[in-house]
Amino acid sequence: MTTSPTATPGEKKRETAMPPQRRPEWLRVPRREGPDYHELKRLMRAARLHTVCEEANCPNIGDCWGRRTATFLILGDVCTRACRFCNVRSGRPAPPDPDEPRRVAEAVRTLGLRHAVVTSVTRDDLPDGGASVFAAVIREIRALNPECTVEVLIPDFQGDLDALRVVMEARPDILNHNVETVPRLFPRVQPRNRYEWTLSILENARRMAPNVWTKSGLMVGLGETPEEVLAVMADLRAVGVDILTIGQYLQPTRHHLPISRYYTPEEFEEFRQRGLEMGFRWVESGPLVRSSFHAALQWEHLASDRACPEK
Repeated sequence: MTTSPTATPGEKKRETAMPPQRRPEWLRVPRREGPDYHELKRLMRAARLHTVCEEANCPNIGDCWGRRTATFLILGDVCTRACRFCNVRSGRPAPPDPDEPRRVAEAVRTLGLRHAVVTSVTRDDLPDGGASVFAAVIREIRALNPECTVEVLIPDFQGDLDALRVVMEARPDILNHNVETVPRLFPRVQPRNRYEWTLSILENARRMAPNVWTKSGLMVGLGETPEEVLAVMADLRAVGVDILTIGQYLQPTRHHLPISRYYTPEEFEEFRQRGLEMGFRWVESGPLVRSSFHAALQWEHLASDRACPEK
């Protein structure tokens, strides 16, 4: 495993600097709220479901919802952690809703999804971290939508491999767990998370179900160096991660961590090329990239490669 360099005093100063007042041109997203967007919003409200698209204030919501794709947020909309980059509410969540897996599966059927993405808030209050609910959602989606593939973006379960095994036994098609940032910044960005838990979850997911693709994601612009990003990428490849997403951190409110700097599209392309050279099967890297951006395309590409290994 590679080790990220220690920050110099100059680097620490840059981390806390206020970002430029005006976003670069490549980060300006046109507002898109067509008929499909409003239909999907009505569906989610009627089914009493949450999406990470809304809760995390994703910049791609208009584009994705306009194409009738969304990432379901299960286990409520209140997180037990308070990561300093995240717009999801933190506090004391309600107990899990036993009917939620069925409602998610029915929403998948109504939307006609071929690839469903499911994530959750972190539920440290539950004995298994919510793993059994993830497994139930996977099973319900498969029962109602046999042709639909399922991608899950799970929390770290505090490194609990028994909880991970519950999810893997339900056989998702893609298992995603985001590293989010470089190890040096974990205490500042996500103080209750552990870099070792992330690598362990991803490595053991591969061991428990070798035919399940694994995936992880990074934000940049929090004070890391490009060299630290490349070191994390190397660590992820070392534990067998197949798919990598890299996107620009955007400060949700003034109470969240400030942006250290904006990366250029050319820098994101450099990360993409370096990732492919490392052996990732797919690298989605760009200013507005988020964990689920182009998730269906990623699955189609990997499934095609598996069907035609000579590619």
